[in-house]
Amino acid sequence: MATPWGQLALARFPEDPRDRLRAWDASDEYLLTHLAEQAVPLSGTVVVLGDRWGALSTALAVHRPVQITDSYLSQEATRANMVRGGVETGAVRLLTTQDPPPGRIDVLLVRVPKSLALLEDQLLRLAPAVHEGTVVVGTGMVKEIHTSTLKLFERILGPTRTSLAEKKARLIFCTPGPATRTAASPWPYRYELPDGVGAVSGRTVVNHAGVFCADRLDVGTRFFLQHLPDSKGAQRVVDLGCGNGVVGTAVALANPEAEVLFVDESFQAVASAESTYKANGVPGHAEFRVGDGLAGVADGSADLVLNNPPFHSHQTTTDATAWRMFTGAHGALRPGGELWVIGNRHLGYHAKLRRLFGNSELVASDPKFVVLRAVRK
Repeated sequence: MATPWGQLALARFPEDPRDRLRAWDASDEYLLTHLAEQAVPLSGTVVVLGDRWGALSTALAVHRPVQITDSYLSQEATRANMVRGGVETGAVRLLTTQDPPPGRIDVLLVRVPKSLALLEDQLLRLAPAVHEGTVVVGTGMVKEIHTSTLKLFERILGPTRTSLAEKKARLIFCTPGPATRTAASPWPYRYELPDGVGAVSGRTVVNHAGVFCADRLDVGTRFFLQHLPDSKGAQRVVDLGCGNGVVGTAVALANPEAEVLFVDESFQAVASAESTYKANGVPGHAEFRVGDGLAGVADGSADLVLNNPPFHSHQTTTDATAWRMFTGAHGALRPGGELWVIGNRHLGYHAKLRRLFGNSELVASDPKFVVLRAVRK
């Protein structure tokens, strides 16, 4: 990636030589070029919000920015890209969306996320640290920036306008007003589950901003809850890609002897899962882990893995994440352990499971979804 601060060698995380997807896009380039051409003063506290793969943070490392991200993979990509670029350890302060933000922000650079709720939540969290002299610049591809995006900046921070498009990317310029915004975030959001979804029927779900389908139970998860396996005895169960944790919580409610591990690469998701679990007073033991799938989980340590894998990486459709999840589950399961997967019918997960496990059984289906079971031999 060519930047005003020199050439950078960047990769996504985990690095895969076969992956043709870049670790940056035109919106990252547009923002960095603007900062250099307009001689934007990058003194004081520079905050980079939502950096996808660390391109912005690595390029600006000389200015010692603070990166705030919801993504464990993005955070790890930033670490790896800094090492790759010879950036000193600690040049970028890495925070999550769950960490307390800096008390004062002089430059706020925002990579617009896919989730408008996450953007709202984070801008509200950062607003008290923004002052009248703060430089606020957002960036994203044209298809990612909507009228609602601009209204959000304007409502929370101040008057907002956009740039002309370049290479299908656009910048957002926001001028903070003199008044400090102290409005509370409406997140996390709580709601009660409907009847007919097994052990969690009528139970409370807690969703932090940015978690998939945060204001209601999505149809795929509803179908999965209606067809979960019976968990009996002291099983170790993994809710892989746990989101708000409703699936793992259902298992824990149905089997108080189960030990449930909730795993997701989203800090917001794991916080939601822990809140959902605790809100329902579930007996038994649970662990909540932010990470890259089942990396770091001991081989042969799980009896049951439950998984609803995503098939998008930001705006890109890909099965790479699902394949990594299936591979990780295969390693983590003991012989005889089971992986249960829900997915859209057209994704063809049965073929991947047969290739990896040597078997795949259709447990349930409807016109849109399938629930599949694979057994570790």
